[in-house]
Amino acid sequence: MAEVLVYVDHVDGAVRKPTLELLTLARRVGEPVAVALGNGAGDTAATLAEHGAVKVLTHEASEYADYLVVPKVDALQAAVEAVSPAAVLVPSSAEGKEIAARLALRLGSGIITDAVDLEAGDSGPVATQSVFAASFTTKSRVSKGTPVITVKPNSAAVEAASAAGAVEALSVTFSAQATGTKVTGRTPRESTGRPELTEAAIVVSGGRGVNGAENFGLIEALADSLGAAVGASRAAVDAGWYPHTNQVGQTGKSVSPQLYIANGISGAIQHRAGMQTSKTIVAVNKDAEAPIFDLVDYGVVGDLFDVVPALTEEIKTRKG
Repeated sequence: MAEVLVYVDHVDGAVRKPTLELLTLARRVGEPVAVALGNGAGDTAATLAEHGAVKVLTHEASEYADYLVVPKVDALQAAVEAVSPAAVLVPSSAEGKEIAARLALRLGSGIITDAVDLEAGDSGPVATQSVFAASFTTKSRVSKGTPVITVKPNSAAVEAASAAGAVEALSVTFSAQATGTKVTGRTPRESTGRPELTEAAIVVSGGRGVNGAENFGLIEALADSLGAAVGASRAAVDAGWYPHTNQVGQTGKSVSPQLYIANGISGAIQHRAGMQTSKTIVAVNKDAEAPIFDLVDYGVVGDLFDVVPALTEEIKTRKG
């Protein structure tokens, strides 16, 4: 069976959930070979082996932290040359898509971004995408070179599958461009204790109907009762009610959680583009004609200032 390279997204050896999802998808089309780079790369092996990686290629160097994406592209190119894989899978984050695009260009290969599913095909992996603001679902495959595919978080359930996970050192020679853009400083993001928005299984969002920054506490309380991430529509962000880092939509972040709860959000196409692939969608809006109701699995026509606190209390009561 052909090997499939999986780029490992980790923080000092702690593997992030989107990578485990990629390993699940990779097993559908071949044997997963993980590529872990940077500080703590070797510490990822046990987790990766538990989720199906037959081999773990590692390379630790200061360049991965000191410079932007080019060193990682150099390493993935070296891994492709060493393995000759059937495909390369990368998490569909902002950085992941830049890495994938640069790699595809170097390889002279086609690229598919924001896939939501992957299956084996007669002529290579077939990716499913949700396109045109999720109005259509397409299936496509790369017809030239080694397919490079980025996959949205929460596109597949994580499935454990024990494998050898043999660790091998990857030989990497950095290109002249690798040190072209140096990282001069980092500021840790202030932790809220909530899940990362694009990786969360549940997202609770607020929009124009929240009617002020001071009222987002209602949205946060509901999110905290569910262990969810907090999102916001563009209207709420533009009004300064919530940070841009939490914006869901075409010009914000794309999410695909198991449950998405939209509160006071009309359902403009810009917002729908960022959340329409959610597995179950619930909306609370006092306007029965709001476009969001054309999309939802469950809708509540009512004032969010009445509905959201009642829902939060009910969840707390049921949780004991």
